[in-house]
Amino acid sequence: MKKSDFYYELPEELIAQHPIEPRDSARLMTLNRQTGETGHRHFYDIMEILQPGDCLILNNTRVLPARLYGTKEDTGARVEFLLLTHREGNLWEVITGPGKRAKQGARFSFGDGILHAEILEVLPDGNRLAQFSYEGNNFYEILDQIGQMPLPHYITAELTDNEQYQTVYSKELGSAAAPTAGLHFTDELLDRLRAKGVGIGFLTLHVGIGTFRPVKAENIEDHHMHSEHYWMPEETAQLIQDTKKQGGRVIAVGTTCCRTLESIARDHNGEICACSGWTDIFIYPGFSFRCIDGLITNFHLPESTLIMLVSAFYGYQQTMDAYKVAVKEKYRFFSFGDAMLVV
Repeated sequence: MKKSDFYYELPEELIAQHPIEPRDSARLMTLNRQTGETGHRHFYDIMEILQPGDCLILNNTRVLPARLYGTKEDTGARVEFLLLTHREGNLWEVITGPGKRAKQGARFSFGDGILHAEILEVLPDGNRLAQFSYEGNNFYEILDQIGQMPLPHYITAELTDNEQYQTVYSKELGSAAAPTAGLHFTDELLDRLRAKGVGIGFLTLHVGIGTFRPVKAENIEDHHMHSEHYWMPEETAQLIQDTKKQGGRVIAVGTTCCRTLESIARDHNGEICACSGWTDIFIYPGFSFRCIDGLITNFHLPESTLIMLVSAFYGYQQTMDAYKVAVKEKYRFFSFGDAMLVV
């Protein structure tokens, strides 16, 4: 298939600039894979849709305040760093802008000198390996002090609170972007689901910017995903196994959970087990799903790997038709937007 097959027109005013409050009052489009029926509800209505014996799998990664603004030490020129992947110690893979200022050996200062970085290597894809140095404080405490949340480029409004770009269950620090499907949950809604008999399980996949990078190849099969690290705990693996045995549905909250579950199933002959590793799985139409029975997700950018994943699960034409309906019905799109539930 071609990248252009996944293009759709989106009026700019439908790009959500702020999260809705309360979180679970966002709109929810429901899509039935068997009947093709489309419904229009609110997110809190998943209480009526999910049944005892079903389980939700959520990504408990926590977003780093990973955007740093600083200066080049020898010239004073301004530079922006975006932390992507922690390699080891104080070594990080980063995106720099402007890139021409971040040549091998270049040194930078952030936060009036409380943090420094030296470029050790320019990677083939243009990213950099940066070695950070500082005195005293924990690196993550410094990030909390001087870093900014790495909001997507299409969100131009500033956050009033960094927690607006975190899920209420975020725990494991390490992402460069939020698993945005989970932003719709409140603690109260999760408690009500548990009380109904819906299993709630957590895994961790640290979201990298590579997930959201544009597909440049016109033939989508020529696109390669960046690797992201995941961890599947024993408790969650057992919940999924038990749900399957008892005939319940495994519903992934977000594309990150979907990719993690399907990666594990692919690598372990269809079984979900406790494990950790790296995944670069690319899911597009023609993919054979081996784990999930349902998907909660937001409305994604045209021609993105994320809309391709949804198309693989729901069907290409059905997905593109659903997006046309969403535009017509004025749903809110992208990270702070509304949601869809495909079952």
